[in-house]
Amino acid sequence: MTITIRRDPRLFQLAFQATLLTLGVLFRDFSLLPAQMALAIGGAAATQAFWLRRLRLRQVGYLSPVITGLGLSLLLRADTLWLHPLVACLAISGKFVLRIRGKHVFNPANFGVGMALLLLPGAWVSPGQWGNDLGLAVWLVGLGAVVAGRARRDDAAWLFLAAFLGIAALRLGLLGYSWERAWEIWCHQATNGALLLFAFFMISDPMTLPDHPVARRLHVVLVACGAAAWQFLYYHPHGPLWALLVLAPLVPLWDRLLPANKYQWDSNTPLQKGRTA
Repeated sequence: MTITIRRDPRLFQLAFQATLLTLGVLFRDFSLLPAQMALAIGGAAATQAFWLRRLRLRQVGYLSPVITGLGLSLLLRADTLWLHPLVACLAISGKFVLRIRGKHVFNPANFGVGMALLLLPGAWVSPGQWGNDLGLAVWLVGLGAVVAGRARRDDAAWLFLAAFLGIAALRLGLLGYSWERAWEIWCHQATNGALLLFAFFMISDPMTLPDHPVARRLHVVLVACGAAAWQFLYYHPHGPLWALLVLAPLVPLWDRLLPANKYQWDSNTPLQKGRTA
């Protein structure tokens, strides 16, 4: 491989996800078995190996599947051991199969979680597992900002939070809450660990965002509006996850309307067949 390790932001993301997962298991009730995490990572890596061999791809490593396995471990819960590796297989396969113009359409972890909730019995996402501790929120923001910044997509994370939380504040004002009560509710929403995790580790994924800065910002705002509508108008959970999954197919359209250079983890790494991982 020729990837310059010190430049690859995925190493930072991997380290931070592992740190968050360790803290969650030690200090939060994550309801996650070590075997489930190992199977998620192993299933993702094995699926990556299959597709690399099947498509005869080179210059592609295993950072992405490990990150996907950690992401699924952070988000997805189940009472069985078979579900996590199956979802990991679906997530990584989607990355290789569902492609347009050499770019995968869905964020792998987002796609895997969505398919699990739609198709597999016994799968769930627990948004309350992170709690609303301000200290945890600050850590999530700080760590996530470093990761997104190194990937040069920190604007997506901050813009999503600004749009989503701005809509939440507007809603509280329209509902007529007192200033003190509105502030209390808004802070509770703003320090939700699941929301910050989504912003800094999922929607800021540079491989599944539009390449052009204007298109990227329009898309992020659209996802924020969809997430807010799902949660605040229809009162359903997991608004950001569903909004990102449903609106991901718009990214190829954005790239066609506003073309720009395709993001690569390392611009010095040659690619084969126009594919990246």
